[in-house]
Amino acid sequence: MAVGRQFRSQLDELLAPIGRISIREMFGGAGIFHEDVMFALVADETLYLKVDDATRPDFEAEGSHAFAYETSSGRRQVMSYYEVPDRLFDEPDEFLAWARMAIASALRARRSRPPARSGAKGPLKRPAPRGRRA
Repeated sequence: MAVGRQFRSQLDELLAPIGRISIREMFGGAGIFHEDVMFALVADETLYLKVDDATRPDFEAEGSHAFAYETSSGRRQVMSYYEVPDRLFDEPDEFLAWARMAIASALRARRSRPPARSGAKGPLKRPAPRGRRA
């Protein structure tokens, strides 16, 4: 299910002070990006923000739960995005503070990942020609 127009409009308004935000539809929901960093996702009209070890306790203290889905093999996959407490939608300044925490979490996660490997394996090396055995 795509993000509804009204919910998308509300997110645009709440996140406007952050600057360059884009909401990209993906996998039946949406990813929310600050510049090129995904810091939030929307699934079933629920907003989830990126967490890490530094910010997860704040979300858990509010009773928030991690975003999870079932894989095609039937396994439950839990992601590092937690549901935004409902009260934040009525507190724009605090909402922004939590969104900024999520951006910081996403940036820390990006820095901790090893560099991406390209699909190219480099130049093709041919085996050395075999000499005659005497």
